[in-house]
Amino acid sequence: MRNDKDNLIVKLSFDFALKIIAYSEEIRQFNRFEMASQIFRSGTSIGANIREAQNAESKADFIHKFKIAAKESDEVQYWLQLCQESEFYPNPKEELFKEIQSINLILSKIIASSKKA
Repeated sequence: MRNDKDNLIVKLSFDFALKIIAYSEEIRQFNRFEMASQIFRSGTSIGANIREAQNAESKADFIHKFKIAAKESDEVQYWLQLCQESEFYPNPKEELFKEIQSINLILSKIIASSKKA
């Protein structure tokens, strides 16, 4: 098994996914299954695509996987903002917003630097 402990974005995205799982379960308790599923899928997909990029077949494939992760990151941020602004959902913790913003910045840097290399 690969050791990803020293890979910052792999670790951050994995830890974020665990928090997204917990938040989506919190939403399910309010019988808001559609939103919970949307948040669960996009929030956990970030790390899945980053992990998949670790075994990319080419530089283009690596960049493509990271671009998908960036799209999923934007999507989960959208769903979290909807929950925050809606009276019908539990407010996401501020920590989730800070973490997804950090992940977005790192993804952007990795994509930009990979294109240059």
